[in-house]
Amino acid sequence: MNAETYVGLHQDKHGITQLGRVVLDGWLFGLIPETEDCAGWEIGRMQTLMEQVERAWDKYGNLPSRLPPPLRQRHHALYAHATAAARVKGWDPELGEDD
Repeated sequence: MNAETYVGLHQDKHGITQLGRVVLDGWLFGLIPETEDCAGWEIGRMQTLMEQVERAWDKYGNLPSRLPPPLRQRHHALYAHATAAARVKGWDPELGEDD
């Protein structure tokens, strides 16, 4: 990502970055279609999506466990797929002692 635009979820270094999660949650709540990975979006546009995602999560106390069953299942599927793809790219969710 340069300072002005987001590279997109599919080109994100790991995919499980803050902006990557915004894209996943945008899909989850139907704010953007799953064909849109936000590649080339200006940071201001990403900020707008982030605010929409935050408002959507506020309805559920920001907890996946409080999502209604269909959304909870969708959340699990989206994040399971993204996590698997990120691991292929070398992402490790465990922090080392020096991190």
